[in-house]
Amino acid sequence: MEHKTIRRSIGPRSRGRTVLYMFLGLVLAVGVLAPVLWMFMTSIMRPVDLTAKPLKLIPETTTLERFRQIFSSDNGSDPAYVFRIALKNSFIIAVAVTILSLIVGSLSAYAFAQVRFRGKKGLMLTILFTYMLPPAALIIPLYRIYSRLGFLDRKGPLAILYLSFIVPFIIWVMQDFFGSISKSFEEAAQVDGATRLQTLYYIFLPIARPGAIATGILAFLMSWDEFFYSLIFTSSLSSKTMPVAIAEFNGKFTIDYGMISVAGILGSAIPVLVTVIFQKYIVMGMTAGGVKE
Repeated sequence: MEHKTIRRSIGPRSRGRTVLYMFLGLVLAVGVLAPVLWMFMTSIMRPVDLTAKPLKLIPETTTLERFRQIFSSDNGSDPAYVFRIALKNSFIIAVAVTILSLIVGSLSAYAFAQVRFRGKKGLMLTILFTYMLPPAALIIPLYRIYSRLGFLDRKGPLAILYLSFIVPFIIWVMQDFFGSISKSFEEAAQVDGATRLQTLYYIFLPIARPGAIATGILAFLMSWDEFFYSLIFTSSLSSKTMPVAIAEFNGKFTIDYGMISVAGILGSAIPVLVTVIFQKYIVMGMTAGGVKE
């Protein structure tokens, strides 16, 4: 009798709250997915349907010609061909930057978290200061340095430029992961005769692996989406990146909305794929850490 009374008093209120949550979730899903759905519809609509008045939300006919054009065009002046090469350049640069930033950042973060040395706090604040500087404040001196060294319009130097703001981010995030690991692990490794590098590789990195992978994904996305430096420091197809190529679909008198949508879908596909593959590490990285002292 008591259970029935509790169920009767709580049930309607609980169902109402559930319906409210479902409604809010539906509104949020529509708000998030509607632009993506419209981008996809734009990518398969014919040009005549894109400029029709009134606009047809559901076109009578669709076409995949734009996708075929991007993957099959061999014309060097064709924007579709330019985008395909730029997409390849972005992937190469993003992978290289992610790997290098994780190596350098993990070594530095371990030092800041576990090694005592003079001036550690001031050096950490300096690194964070360089990360927080706006790119516009550095563009003129960096451009002059790169121009004098002959580093303009090259993928390698552009990757180094990305490392200048991604490595501080890696250090800032990873030193928290390493700092949360109990020092007893390091002391036990030292008793067994392990060096600091061996301690980092065999003990700290396996424990902080979820956090390292999650941070690496963020580094990949930061490099993948970077536009400002790529726009200034690249000019030819050999080093141009995907965000710059998308911007070039805007002509002087016309804007190819369909091709921009195709480029947006393809440009989003790789980050989404990477996130789906490593999604469990992203969740684990939010709570990763060793035994706190």
